[in-house]
Amino acid sequence: MLYFLPNLFKPKALILGALFMGFLASASAQFRVEVSGQGLTQMPITVSAFRGNDNIPQKIASIVMADLGRSGQFRSVDAFGSAVDENSQPDPSAWRKKGIDAFVAGSVTRISEDRFDVRFRLWDAVRGQDLGGQSHVVSGADLRHVAHKIADTVYEKLTGEKGVFSTRIAYVSKSGPTYNLWVADADGEGAQSALRSAEPIISPSWAPAGNQLAYVSFESRKPVVYVHDVDSGKRRLVANFKGSNSAPSWSPDGRTLALTLSRDSGSQLYLMDALSPSAEPRRLAASSAIDTEPTFTADGRTVYFVSDRGGSPQIYKVSVNGGSAERVTFTGTYNISPALSLDGKWLAYISRVNGAYKLHVMDLTSGTVNVVTDTTADENPSFSPNSRQLIYATQQQGKEALMTTTLDGKIKARLAGQSGDIREPDWGPMQR
Repeated sequence: MLYFLPNLFKPKALILGALFMGFLASASAQFRVEVSGQGLTQMPITVSAFRGNDNIPQKIASIVMADLGRSGQFRSVDAFGSAVDENSQPDPSAWRKKGIDAFVAGSVTRISEDRFDVRFRLWDAVRGQDLGGQSHVVSGADLRHVAHKIADTVYEKLTGEKGVFSTRIAYVSKSGPTYNLWVADADGEGAQSALRSAEPIISPSWAPAGNQLAYVSFESRKPVVYVHDVDSGKRRLVANFKGSNSAPSWSPDGRTLALTLSRDSGSQLYLMDALSPSAEPRRLAASSAIDTEPTFTADGRTVYFVSDRGGSPQIYKVSVNGGSAERVTFTGTYNISPALSLDGKWLAYISRVNGAYKLHVMDLTSGTVNVVTDTTADENPSFSPNSRQLIYATQQQGKEALMTTTLDGKIKARLAGQSGDIREPDWGPMQR
């Protein structure tokens, strides 16, 4: 049986049995992060091994440096064996001679059976300034999270922008007959299963508060939309209308879901009250074409979506109040899967080029479009909440994988399960 799925225009997404073909993943396995590429203006930084970290499985300095490296803003410089911690009084001029602009040092102290005091300090070697430090008392289970928070602090101090390393991602895997919806750290580690099912799970979408996920489940033998509370594991059915219910997307205030329903005539866009799902959905646009994959702008006033109303799949936008839709993409004959940056500057989407599906990024001010990948089966882009990176699914060496990339495509990181494949990523919001 054929179903209309969120990626409605991609042939392999139309056939349920082929949706996750080749998924062999045991997604609970740790990820291996491989960073490739080099930016033009990366800051040289040293993150020294934290004193006292030798007997603790989570290596704080390595996690911090891996986070900073994936951002594309930093490159690691060897500290040449210099022994420092947060209490040291280093000579910044000596570090500058080693080509280091900034350096981080710290310590980990066990204060009880499962409590640790993690401290760090950041220095600006160029200006010769101590940029301050912090102390975090955490359990062993939270050591990775505190490393991500340290990386966030370092990133913000040195760039003036928020870091996203302590945010979370959601994605879907299939292992044997079982589908899993996973929530993981932004680097792919620490994955926790939010839902297991014998039927497909697709299109996870984070609520703006970061506490809920909307997704599509086939457990009713047709696509229906649930909202899942990540912390409690409780969920509620929000869209089970006649026909297909798919492609949920949250409004910025978390009060509205845009989704695709085929309840009336074909696949059309609707808006529904996320807090009162018994309320009647409102049809957003009247069209005889297939309209799908809605996504809100950051101000909540406009919805971007995919439609074949012009004869081939292209990206359009329409006011949340309805009215005429305006075409957005004109380069290429096949453009799908729109994603919008929270700063309102960028549109990411997938374009078919000579039979290959590639990730593109459009500057919404100038209309300039750039291809940012060299792979041929890219899918489902999602922006980081600071608008600086993208996560997407693709194929490498015949296997599905998650990738992150900077917007210029210069720095990429592959987040690959040790024994299988993963799909359908969505990058969660800043933690509140």
